[in-house]
Amino acid sequence: MKIHEYQGKEILERYGVRVQRGIVVNDTADIAAEVGDAFDQWGSGAAVIKAQIHAGGRGKGGGVKFVTSKQAAIEAATNMMGMQLITHQTGSTGQKVRKITVCEALDLARELYVGIALDRHLGKPVLMVSAEGGVEIETIAEERPEALLKIPICPVKGLQPFQARRAAFFLGLEGDQVKKSVPFLLGLSKAYLELDCEIAEINPLVVTEQGEVVALDAKINLDSNALFRHADIAAMRDEHEEDPKEVEASKYGLNYIALDGNIGCMVNGAGLAMATMDTIKLHGNEPANFLDVGGGATEEAINQALRIILSDPNVQGILVNIFGGIMKCDVIARGVINAARDVGVQVPLVVRLEGTNVEEGRKLLAESGMAITAATSLDEGAKLICEAVATHA
Repeated sequence: MKIHEYQGKEILERYGVRVQRGIVVNDTADIAAEVGDAFDQWGSGAAVIKAQIHAGGRGKGGGVKFVTSKQAAIEAATNMMGMQLITHQTGSTGQKVRKITVCEALDLARELYVGIALDRHLGKPVLMVSAEGGVEIETIAEERPEALLKIPICPVKGLQPFQARRAAFFLGLEGDQVKKSVPFLLGLSKAYLELDCEIAEINPLVVTEQGEVVALDAKINLDSNALFRHADIAAMRDEHEEDPKEVEASKYGLNYIALDGNIGCMVNGAGLAMATMDTIKLHGNEPANFLDVGGGATEEAINQALRIILSDPNVQGILVNIFGGIMKCDVIARGVINAARDVGVQVPLVVRLEGTNVEEGRKLLAESGMAITAATSLDEGAKLICEAVATHA
């Protein structure tokens, strides 16, 4: 689960991390009054207006503005609120801005990078730091790997003070800056581990002219499977920032991710779903979604899965690929038949079943009277749906 920058900062503050302070203004507020009051609160004659969306690159898209007067702050916030902010992470349609923050202005001396992510090769979190802040970490890792320090973190003991000092020295910090950065990094590590984060990234981490070490930004992604342990964090979910189809799918325990293709996919098991998508691409088309209905999907879940797939106007055909292990193929066949009848599928539908009671399942499909094409293998199923889409078009 992703959260907004201001929410990430609220979390980090709980762990003693010094963050750039900001005041949130919603699109339902009296923007002029609230932005003006927020600007006055900082008392420095300057502020930074930031759009709050779940995407990076906001500055380049016009979602971050430095202002030096109350009127300029109000104008910037008014223009920003409600805009479709387009960045390299939003796609061409952009994301509507429904919240902005009015942040304190800081005198920046240096911009650095700090982040924690899971290293799947090591099987543990890794602290990453670089003296080149404000740059995509992937670019640094690829073009200048020597500029990036990686420090493995013990999942039980967490980041140790000597490791935090090593990171501070690598960043070129000195004296009081090192003293301030150590608890900063330890707090970041503690938040990452205790809250079941997937990513905790500060880009940039800044050193001010006054020698403060401050998180100017905060990107925190959390493991959705662990949210039952963090009700307060789960409450931070902003469904406006998610694809409506993905939100609907989550209500039925379906793992759905919208893509840009034209072949809808309904599969049980993440690995099989990935293989299905690859095979569709192999036969010249693009998957419209990733959809894992799980190992024990009910008829209702299958019904809702078809509805969600068909709510995508780009879908021109559907491939159902089910391996009946825990799920029996005859049960799945009945679910698909009933769902197709209830939903009123008007596009080509190919179903590949394999596993327990597969013959019964295929017989049910053949005798259903529905326009359902059966396939006996994944490759055949992908080929059939791609040909059917070409013919149907």
